[in-house]
Amino acid sequence: MSASEKKAAPHKKLGARHKARKRAVDLLFEAEARDVDAADLARERGELARSDDTVTPVPAYALTLVDGVADNLDRVDSVIESHLTDWTLDRLPAVDRAILRVAVYELFHTEDVPPVVAVDEAVELAKALSTDESPAFVNGVLGRIVLLAPQVRAAAAATARDESAQAESNGTESNGTESNGTDTGSAESNETGPDATTGDEDSARD
Repeated sequence: MSASEKKAAPHKKLGARHKARKRAVDLLFEAEARDVDAADLARERGELARSDDTVTPVPAYALTLVDGVADNLDRVDSVIESHLTDWTLDRLPAVDRAILRVAVYELFHTEDVPPVVAVDEAVELAKALSTDESPAFVNGVLGRIVLLAPQVRAAAAATARDESAQAESNGTESNGTESNGTDTGSAESNETGPDATTGDEDSARD
């Protein structure tokens, strides 16, 4: 499909999250090109948008995606690399790398986004932002990675539950320790009382 045909083709109405994904891809692409931290760039751009009407705002979900990709970049890239055929991650077009990174983060870490939606959105972004071959390529890579999503999400949920339970347990133990400390203090106070009284009686006898 030529560039003119792309422009002429009808477009469905884009939702807020689609726009946020596109903004996240733009920021990841720019950060890599400039060799700067993507999360820092996103925050700086967001602050600039609040004071400059000519700068496109950074949606909250775009910040979530950029932060998530940045925090999990090594693992995300490892997953992508292991599912490429006849390609390496470094050889991919930079925009395709950014699209895949956002999609893989969503597949593994966003419980409220169905895996099929994450894949479809990535393909739509590839259609809009990359080459004619990219949509099929992105779909093929993510079609293999998506099979891992349920077990990765389940493992992450189990880890989160364990950490929450451990935190509650630690909080309960801490409260118990504080309570024991108070009781001990009262006991010490009671022990001091008789000693003081005895001291007074000794002085009176003297």
